[in-house]
Amino acid sequence: MDHAADAMRTDLMTITRFVLNEQSKFPEARGDLTILLNHIVLGCKFVCSSVSKAGLAKLIGLAGDTNVQGEEQKKLDVLSNDVFIKALSSSGRTNVLVSEELEEAVFVDEKLRGRYCVVFDPLDGSSNIDCGVSIGTIFGIYMLKEGSAGTLNDVLQPGKNMIAAGYCMYGSSCTLVLSTGTGVNGFTLDPSLGEFILTHPDIQIPKKGKIYSVNEGNAKNWDEPTRKFVENCKFPQDGSSPKSLRYIGSMVADVHRTLLYGGIFMYPADKKSPNGKLRVLYEVFPMSFLVEQAGGMAFTGKGRALDIVPTKIHQRSPIFLGSYDDVEQIKALYEATA
Repeated sequence: MDHAADAMRTDLMTITRFVLNEQSKFPEARGDLTILLNHIVLGCKFVCSSVSKAGLAKLIGLAGDTNVQGEEQKKLDVLSNDVFIKALSSSGRTNVLVSEELEEAVFVDEKLRGRYCVVFDPLDGSSNIDCGVSIGTIFGIYMLKEGSAGTLNDVLQPGKNMIAAGYCMYGSSCTLVLSTGTGVNGFTLDPSLGEFILTHPDIQIPKKGKIYSVNEGNAKNWDEPTRKFVENCKFPQDGSSPKSLRYIGSMVADVHRTLLYGGIFMYPADKKSPNGKLRVLYEVFPMSFLVEQAGGMAFTGKGRALDIVPTKIHQRSPIFLGSYDDVEQIKALYEATA
């Protein structure tokens, strides 16, 4: 038995250790955010386990209306939603919850209420489950407004007021990317330990990328700046190499690749969806927060994404996010047509 190697394995930067280290930098911190993040991590582990078994459950007849015990089997996105609602409520640190799966906001039971509001998409890209494409959970955390007991206004805040955001991607490995406002760090789940280990410290998005990511099936409905930008990606006027197109159709996977390799991810407004398609609170804001923290930019076609002041919990917005120079380029095209 290699005792030295085993000893090394215990000196790992787990996500719990990392968050506690961050907390120690703020002597006034009470540990509430740490506890809340631990509950989110638990929810991610549970969903990761369910996602990996989903195909098998379908194949061997475990997914139907009822199982042998007479318990109802739930669809994965409904199950994920239940998991996160329970994990967040039971933390005793949350107050208002907004989920992509629920029409109305959830107000946590008074006995369990805390200082935080969480907005989340429990399983983004769930239509891709059957073909094995990466899917994920996206979340953003707000602090209650000063003196508030918890109302809808506490989540209808601009994204720049978020105190933390992240996503967990369930793919070839289970990866959790997190920012508490001081940079972006990525953790990978070690199944043998059941722990998320720091594998991508201080993620910095390249200033300029070689990839653009957009659903070109919508091209006939695009506006002029988007059309011009994509045309320039394929046929650059400055003699540089054309960009490569990569589009998975699962926002978590597309943004994850953009964070690591650079480039631009776009879901513009078009004639079919004049307000854009992606939801502001739990898709646009958390991803824009992460991209900005990693040194990139997020733009809506009108202004900075994190400056939007939402009026509805399921409001939508166009989004262009990624490498600073690439987003700057499309920003200039919009400004030229303004």
